[in-house]
Amino acid sequence: MPRSRPMPAVGANCHELRIDDDGVTWRILYHVGSDAIVILEIFRKKSRTTPKEVIAVTRKRLRAYQRVIRED
Repeated sequence: MPRSRPMPAVGANCHELRIDDDGVTWRILYHVGSDAIVILEIFRKKSRTTPKEVIAVTRKRLRAYQRVIRED
C-alpha cells in the first residue's frame, strides 16, 4: 500500500497518509487546496476500514474550510 492514498469518501483532493510508529499505525486525513494543505484529522488506525465517525468529522471540517475560502 502506498504511504498516501486518495480518500474520495471524504471529498475531492482528500488523501490519507499512513504513518507506522513503533507498532502503532497513525492516519492523517488531509485536503490539498490551491493555497494550503489542510489537516482534517489525525487518528490511530486499529482496523482495516476508516471509522464512519472519522469520515463524518472530516467531511464536516472540509465543508467548514470550503465555506471560509468562498467568503474570502
